[in-house]
Amino acid sequence: MKFFELMDDYRKVKRSKVWEGKFSDYLQLVREKPHISRLAHARIYHMIEAAGVEKGPDGKRYHFFSEELFGLDRTLSRLVDEYLHPAAMRLDVRKRILLLVGPVSGGKSTLVNLLKRGLERYSRTDEGALYAIKGCPMHEEPLHLIPHDLRADFEKEFRVRVEGDLCPYCRMRVETEFNGNIEEVPVERIFLSEADRIGIGTFSPSDPKSQDIAELTGSIDFSTITEYGTESDPRAYRFDGELNIANRGIMEFQEMLKCDEKFLWHLLSLSQEGNFKAGRFALIYADEMIVAHTNESEYISFISNKKNEALASRMIVLKIPYNLRVSDEIKIYEKLIKQSDLKNVHIAPHALRAAAMFAVLSRLRESKKQGMDIVKKMKLYNGEDVEGFCQKDVRGLRDEHPDEGMDGVDPRYVVNRLSAALVQAESQCITALDVLRALRDGLDQHSSITKDTKERYLNYLDIARREFDEITKKEVQKVLIYSYEESAKTLFDNYLDNVEAFCNGHRVKDPITGQELEPDERLMRAIEEQVGVSENAKASFREEILIRLSAYARQGKRFDYKCHERLREAIERKLFADLRDVLKLTTSARIPDDLQLKNIREVTARLVKDYGYCPVCATELLRYVGSLLSR
Repeated sequence: MKFFELMDDYRKVKRSKVWEGKFSDYLQLVREKPHISRLAHARIYHMIEAAGVEKGPDGKRYHFFSEELFGLDRTLSRLVDEYLHPAAMRLDVRKRILLLVGPVSGGKSTLVNLLKRGLERYSRTDEGALYAIKGCPMHEEPLHLIPHDLRADFEKEFRVRVEGDLCPYCRMRVETEFNGNIEEVPVERIFLSEADRIGIGTFSPSDPKSQDIAELTGSIDFSTITEYGTESDPRAYRFDGELNIANRGIMEFQEMLKCDEKFLWHLLSLSQEGNFKAGRFALIYADEMIVAHTNESEYISFISNKKNEALASRMIVLKIPYNLRVSDEIKIYEKLIKQSDLKNVHIAPHALRAAAMFAVLSRLRESKKQGMDIVKKMKLYNGEDVEGFCQKDVRGLRDEHPDEGMDGVDPRYVVNRLSAALVQAESQCITALDVLRALRDGLDQHSSITKDTKERYLNYLDIARREFDEITKKEVQKVLIYSYEESAKTLFDNYLDNVEAFCNGHRVKDPITGQELEPDERLMRAIEEQVGVSENAKASFREEILIRLSAYARQGKRFDYKCHERLREAIERKLFADLRDVLKLTTSARIPDDLQLKNIREVTARLVKDYGYCPVCATELLRYVGSLLSR
């Protein structure tokens, strides 16, 4: 079987990465590949950089996060550029605790998990390889074996800076097992793993009365006291606390500010000096990135307490707001739905968009800029230009409300309601109306929202519904225009003949009677009014069309209505206005005739083939748009 072949290849690759040798052998590796002695922050930074980076609409876009986190480009750019990059260069910021603050379901835990899983994978690559003293409970850097008095000479020769000290256990081993001959100390390649408790630690608060500080710093092994005679013997101590095993990698504090004070005290020296106190030993060096996360209310309560000033000053706070881009919100829902077993339910186009628009609207704040409403703001944030504003205005809108996105409907609520709609789908297809209905019904079960907030959310659902109406009307318009492409071409040719005659002062020849007539002003204005061309501007608009026609003719190219954006829009709108009665008649007839059935089948087939609909939701869409046009 192919799977067993893959398993065999996997084992071979894994065995090929194993390396063991003496400290003297390791020094040769350091000479050839200095990067293997990087500190934890530098390793994490280079891991993210190695995945690739590009320029996005909201700053740098790091590919490392692109498959799991959406709409947080600005936040992630701050994380890498303002924290990890300077920390990788050994600047003082590496001695700070990174605290992620944000609303529930905003992506804090996902971000930390990405870093942890990424480190596990990266340590298995040649670029991310790292080595440790074999048998060390803290898997520490072998270069710590070099005496302080010799480090300056080592750095001069190898161009590698050594930082840190041996843990008590390794210090004892060097003296008792190797008689100070550090060249003989065994070294091995290690692979970071949370499951194996190597380089990745996680601490979660529980009942302060029952939780022991030993979970952080290790504990005495009382069964060995009689053997070694004293509690200060390193062999009588378990260096298995989360701070111990996180050495060389990352330490996560879940809901950090809910921890008891005694647990946070240990972070004071660890964050500033890079060491912590354990048992009856001197301070123990630890090279690890400390990342914690909490919600905003806990953080506000924490910093308002004067007793926490020392720890607060040792924190770098990174706010993780909700995503504010509709297109990225859709990606969040798609990711979560793909992780489920719901494979047989079809989600109609724009169903997730309707939910995303509602969620994003709930997170936005009203702008004071004249002419700016919340719908325009939503579209601008999504990368769309709107009337009177463009993408250059986005920065000013963000500056109005720096904390925008820190409240509103969370993705978890939306996904819960999507799940309910998917499971209850009777036709194996859910539409945007099904989704909006599920979101509305869920508000009654949402215990944490007030009456005023509920009314506001109902208003956002109504706005999302209106936006969906416009999207569907335009989509059906496109399909109808395609089905009546010849009609569009005929209308365009007729308009062009009349424009040419108007600009040149000629008459137009009737193709049927051959009679020469004045240019059809009613026809030209009916088309031009579709895109807001005023009576005073009609002459200049027509001259522009004629100039464009002449330019194409000189180049030997054919000029059609798609070559001019405004003219294309005007032709399509005029044709749709002429065809809307056909659509209303076709979709509202109880017993459609053969021609009407043919029209329905053509449009439905087009929606299924090119727009992602299934026959069920395509038919439902035509009925719905027909009802909109009848209002």
